[in-house]
Amino acid sequence: MSAAYRQASSASPQLRQRDPANRLLARGPRFRLSAQVIRDQALAIAGLLVEKTGGPSVRPYQPEGLWTEIASDTDYNQSHGDGLYRRSLYTYWKRTVSPPTMANFDASSRETCIVRLPRTNTPLQALTLLNDVTYVEAARALAQRVIREAGDSPQARIALAFELATSRRPTPAEQKVLLAGYGHQLERFRASPADAKRLIEAGESKVDASLDAAELAAQTVIASVIVNLDEVVTRE
Repeated sequence: MSAAYRQASSASPQLRQRDPANRLLARGPRFRLSAQVIRDQALAIAGLLVEKTGGPSVRPYQPEGLWTEIASDTDYNQSHGDGLYRRSLYTYWKRTVSPPTMANFDASSRETCIVRLPRTNTPLQALTLLNDVTYVEAARALAQRVIREAGDSPQARIALAFELATSRRPTPAEQKVLLAGYGHQLERFRASPADAKRLIEAGESKVDASLDAAELAAQTVIASVIVNLDEVVTRE
């Protein structure tokens, strides 16, 4: 990759004043990642991404009954095992029923050829990252990962999750907010074990039964917040 492409999108006020349109390529572009990259990145951060190359298409999670509702003669036979975690490149694509999470992030419908994908930022995208089973499961897998690797300290777990997602350590202010959120969620899940169980059982990947369910659920919520950060889904 060229030096121009690798530049960050940030720039000093003086540079922006001198070259507001970036005609001199003094800074890189800033844009939201594509639908496929956002999904693959979440799986990679969580340690779930299957990097196998080649092979048939796969059918990851999708809302139940969607194909039947729109194309009544067809059932969606969801993949299992590694098929749920392969790169989005291998996702089976039905032109009349695009994968909904991809469509929410402006993926092409494949009905017509287009020169360039649009880029939007909508509340539906945040709802997808917070509630879709792919991202909830990825958040839980990330939570398991940081609990194992960072030990008993909530501060260390949060710092590791943040660094895995953003490639930097959280600021003291960010750490404080996330730690307070963790404490609140832990209290909530201690009081409601059924809610904790329901959250951590999202998806088909194995839940580590040796971990405290309330702690894992609370860490999952914090991991979900981190994965949903603008900084994580944006190329800067």
